[in-house]
Amino acid sequence: MFAKFIKRPVLAIVLSIVCMFLGGLAIQSLPVSQFPEIAPPRVIVRISFPGASADVLVQSTLIPLERSINGVQGSRYLISDATSAGEATIQVIFEQGTDPDQAVVNVKTRVDQVLSRLPPLVQLEGVIVQRVQPSMLMYVNLYSEDEATDQKFLYNFANVHLITELQRIPGIGTAQILGSRQYAMRIWLNPDRMRAYDISVEEVMEAVDEQSVIGRPGRTGQASGKVSQSLEYVLVYKGRFNRPEEYEDIIVRANPDGEALRLGDIAEVELGSEYFDIYSSLDGHPSAAIVLKQNYGSNASDVIRQVKAKLTELEADMFPPGMKYQITYDVSQFLDASLEQVLHTLLEAFLLVALVVFIFLGDWRSTLIPTLAVPVSLIGAFFVMQWFGLTINLITLFALVLAIGIVVDNAIVVVEAVHAKMHEQNLQPYPAVKQVLGEISGAIIAITLMMTAVFVPVTFMTGPVGMFYRQFSITMAAAIVLSGVVALTLTPVLCAMLLVNTHGKPKRRTPIGWFLDVFNRWFERLTGRYVGLLRGIAHRRSVTLAMLAAFCACIFVLSRILPSGFVPNEDQGMIYAIVQTPPGTTLENTNEVAMRLQAIAEEVEGIQSVSSLAGYEILTEGRGSNAGTCLISLDDWSERSRSVHEIIEELEEEARDIGAIVEFFEPPAVPGYGAASGFALRMLDKAGDADYQEFDRINTEFMNALRQRKELTGLFTFYAANYPQYELLIDNSLAMQKGVSIGKAMENLDILVGSSYEQGFTRFGNFFKVFTQAAPEFRRLPSDILSMYVRNEEGEMVPYSAFMTMEKRLGPNEITRYNLYNSAAIRGEAAEGYTSSEAIRAVREVAEQVLPRGMDIAWEGLSFDEAARGNEALWIFVIVLAFVYLVLAAQYESFLLPFAVLLSLPPGILGSFLLLDLMGLANDIYAQVGLVMLVGLLGKNAVLIVEFAVQKHHQGASVLEAAIEGSRVRLRPILMTSFAFIAGLVPLVAARGAGAVGNHTIGASALGGMLFGTVFGVLLVPGLYFIFGTLAEGKRLIRDEEDTSVTEEMVHHA
Repeated sequence: MFAKFIKRPVLAIVLSIVCMFLGGLAIQSLPVSQFPEIAPPRVIVRISFPGASADVLVQSTLIPLERSINGVQGSRYLISDATSAGEATIQVIFEQGTDPDQAVVNVKTRVDQVLSRLPPLVQLEGVIVQRVQPSMLMYVNLYSEDEATDQKFLYNFANVHLITELQRIPGIGTAQILGSRQYAMRIWLNPDRMRAYDISVEEVMEAVDEQSVIGRPGRTGQASGKVSQSLEYVLVYKGRFNRPEEYEDIIVRANPDGEALRLGDIAEVELGSEYFDIYSSLDGHPSAAIVLKQNYGSNASDVIRQVKAKLTELEADMFPPGMKYQITYDVSQFLDASLEQVLHTLLEAFLLVALVVFIFLGDWRSTLIPTLAVPVSLIGAFFVMQWFGLTINLITLFALVLAIGIVVDNAIVVVEAVHAKMHEQNLQPYPAVKQVLGEISGAIIAITLMMTAVFVPVTFMTGPVGMFYRQFSITMAAAIVLSGVVALTLTPVLCAMLLVNTHGKPKRRTPIGWFLDVFNRWFERLTGRYVGLLRGIAHRRSVTLAMLAAFCACIFVLSRILPSGFVPNEDQGMIYAIVQTPPGTTLENTNEVAMRLQAIAEEVEGIQSVSSLAGYEILTEGRGSNAGTCLISLDDWSERSRSVHEIIEELEEEARDIGAIVEFFEPPAVPGYGAASGFALRMLDKAGDADYQEFDRINTEFMNALRQRKELTGLFTFYAANYPQYELLIDNSLAMQKGVSIGKAMENLDILVGSSYEQGFTRFGNFFKVFTQAAPEFRRLPSDILSMYVRNEEGEMVPYSAFMTMEKRLGPNEITRYNLYNSAAIRGEAAEGYTSSEAIRAVREVAEQVLPRGMDIAWEGLSFDEAARGNEALWIFVIVLAFVYLVLAAQYESFLLPFAVLLSLPPGILGSFLLLDLMGLANDIYAQVGLVMLVGLLGKNAVLIVEFAVQKHHQGASVLEAAIEGSRVRLRPILMTSFAFIAGLVPLVAARGAGAVGNHTIGASALGGMLFGTVFGVLLVPGLYFIFGTLAEGKRLIRDEEDTSVTEEMVHHA
């Protein structure tokens, strides 16, 4: 069938050009990302209840919402967080593959069912339901070198001019400024003056509500169908007040004598900020910290490119003098650096593979033919990637790097066979190619089928691991199938066109020619010794089985020693520092600590810039006056000699005596899985009978036990029930005696202390709120609360001290929940020399030993999937082997011969584990992908020997002679293809900079396995074929069963 292409060279060339053309078009349109979309969809519900404590938020708002949302279709688990800053979030994490838009609709439906049961102020603020990537796309700081510019101006400038523009960029899910420094009309009440004038808070609120109104009086002269009017006028009213002086002029009380008491007499009014809950700075300058998150399915690189272009445009057109912006964090920095590293590796691998091919084949014509298979197969694979909806990411690019050494295999086999024919029979290239196609087409199809069969079962896997395997497998299988097509179409044509029969003719003496002659003579001697060794051991079953048992025993021992993991943490050029000052610390003091840490970090070598936030921690996006975060940007990988771990070690040492708990984390290994690297878990109160103090005690004991484990480091918990609080105790009898309504007394405090938002106004093209609250100096101390007054039913002003007392106690400032249970959020990392899997195992062991009945742990983020994996890698490997066995059984029409191929794999597995262990790497997803690929590669080597041996046996040779002859003839192509593949892996193993850990892992897994598997496989396969070929000899399931291989029969009968 394929011999027809020799007679149609133009058709073969055009097919390859069309393949590259389609692949080139696909490259232009394929999205680029760091990893496949493996993070599960996540829907976030945001709640605001100004003035409410964390416990009040949980009891009044979170519990009704959680109960309603719980069990929404497709959900994995839900986590919630409430802080005493009056804010709460509920995050619903869904199963991989759930439609994120449908997930939002389902959650919104559940929220609407209980919306009417929530407090009125929560309804007024709005319950926001949105889907968004939980990890940052970009972190931008807007700052000014002008000392007169404060944070409030920066925030509102960004809110008015930047946020609206950035939100319109396709792919931006949210553009949010951290904190709430947005403009707001602040009415600062003076309780002393109010008492002097006998004015209650209720009167103030009523006056504001009645005089700052939206008017819609209509039109005069409007047609009514009755009387014709001469002119029509539109009646307008200025609407709600939007300037401080207008609010100051509001009349609170007036009498018939013309006397009026205005709001300005009892309050100070200013255009201030909504809240003062976050201080943000960049390298010592006040800043507005903008966090950008992307939509699901968007191309991160494209979105970031558009954001940068828009920021440059806005800076030129709108920024006042001294104002600048700095991109503190940008996922594309690591992504672009990693992709660039892989592309460099791609080029280096291509050159090394070409060099190895040249050494074995001996001339540039023979080298050119297999190397041309590389661009056709790799570029063509992009078309298949687009067809299956894949992206250009690290996984697919790794597949293409590894494919370089594989796609030349089939072409090498063809070229080497043509050379052998020309040498043995002194044929010209064209007749030699015709004979070769008749002999080896079956072997090439068998190799291609078997290599592809390795990847078929794993493409059907689900979950995040399945997504990794699927993208890798489809990309690799596409390149391999295309290489098989090229080997049977373009390669024979090029052989017939380019090769020259120089066998037996004198060669021109050159240094390269001399080297190649020496190499060929050495290789012939090696082949002779190899055949002699086989004659001594191939027929000895005990030797073969002993070798096999030794390899299996070593694999078992190494698998116990070799650490396992999921996705390795890479140096992404960014560090998060989480600051936790003692409970009760004011925001200003926390800001001082964050600024000190910022100053320390700026002096550390390898750090480019530091952005600090006081009042916000990035891991759970929680708020609190004793929480802070520093985002530390590192120099480019090419500009620093120190790794991120070395810099973290120095920072930990320098920040030891800073006066707060400081823990350092890296960004997440996989974008979308939380905010930082390491493991994340929750300690749960499933019994529900522990109060906050008891839960805190158990959590402290658990944390102390975890710190004793050598596998764990960087342990950090956000739960603390020792935040200073005062409980208000109202004596109902006294209140009733004084004529005070308890409801009105609490409403009065809600406004005076907690602040109240009742209405808003429009200015600068934005909507702003109006807040009424007692001036800060009247609510500085707890005792100030008892000095405040409330109006009773008789119209008298009654002090709170007359019916209320205050009791000091301790409680939580932040409450986290997991699947409706109170929880303590715990973060940590695997210690140096340990993997995340070992850290998870250690946490589980401690939990079983320490936690009392009714307490449990649960995982979140990437740890949730890693903890649920179990022996998934082993099952994947078993499934792959089973599928390959079935393909080989069908190919050879035998249930025994496939074992000669499959049992040749243990040396490769041992080599893979051994090199991983020597390089200090883990058996993670990259290593496992390499192992799956090795099944195909080493199986291909075995198939080359077995396929030829089966042919020789059918021609009359004994099983032993067939095994030895097959090994002798196939030794050169096996070593050539294997060492070409190994050469392509050298750049991966030697990689530096961004993405180096992933490069090293997948490179070491494949290189070690291929080296060991090839060297020992060529000794093991002949013995295995002798064992199973002898067992299979003469055995038939039916009388006239065909015993030639399927592919041989296909080729010869085509």
